[in-house]
Amino acid sequence: MTISAPAKINLSLKITKKRPDGFHELETLVLPLPGLADELTFQEADQFSLICNTPGVPTDETNLVSRALRLFEKESEIPCPYEVTLTKKIPHGAGLGGGSADAAVTFLALNKLTGAGLPIEALSDLAAELGSDIPLFLHQSPCWCRGRGELIEPVTLDWNHDLLLFKPTFDIPTPWAYSRWAQSKEISGISYTPQDVDGIALFNDLERPVFDKYRFLAELKEQLLHENETSAAMMSGSGSTVFAVLKPGSDATALRDRILKSLDPTLWSHHVAF
Repeated sequence: MTISAPAKINLSLKITKKRPDGFHELETLVLPLPGLADELTFQEADQFSLICNTPGVPTDETNLVSRALRLFEKESEIPCPYEVTLTKKIPHGAGLGGGSADAAVTFLALNKLTGAGLPIEALSDLAAELGSDIPLFLHQSPCWCRGRGELIEPVTLDWNHDLLLFKPTFDIPTPWAYSRWAQSKEISGISYTPQDVDGIALFNDLERPVFDKYRFLAELKEQLLHENETSAAMMSGSGSTVFAVLKPGSDATALRDRILKSLDPTLWSHHVAF
């Protein structure tokens, strides 16, 4: 079995407070990205093993795919001796949910392959044990996520705007970004106000702590906001990806080439067509 694990962006991300359990109370609108996905292939084997095409990605028991499989075995009491081949296309540390998506589809694949038939509620509980944003990827649809991210409400979202994504070579640890939220300050001259796209308010409370340290991302966002092809621009999740919402009929290639030339030719970029 081969299954896709689509990336996501956060169209909005509001943090309201730090919870007694150490997590942050949030409300975020998440949009899956068609055409940008990791792939996982499951083949029967004598014992579980994980293979990945990307150097540096751990393939031991620390990987979220491995942890998801072991947790599923424990809950279902069904052995899962599969060779899992992970083909990474979503960059790591990008705020696009690559590792979380991989773990979520591992639960979905094993539930089908083993015939365990666990309901989505049970899979969501398992996913939440591994990470706050993993349950949303079980739905593979636009979602509102609340609580620490584990309370999921799938929604119908009429989104038809192409996106252009940019990520620098550096990664941003999600726990670090949240830990800096309360004491962070806005940078003068940088816009943090919500941007309206078809009645959806685009904003991200994590821009404040992240931009405070990684000024290049603030510069990238401001550059995109001043381009003719762009109707909005924002950082996704905890970064380091910044995306532009393109106006209808815009030339994504021309915009990408200008940004790479003016800011950094080593930026990873990806055009998402809707």
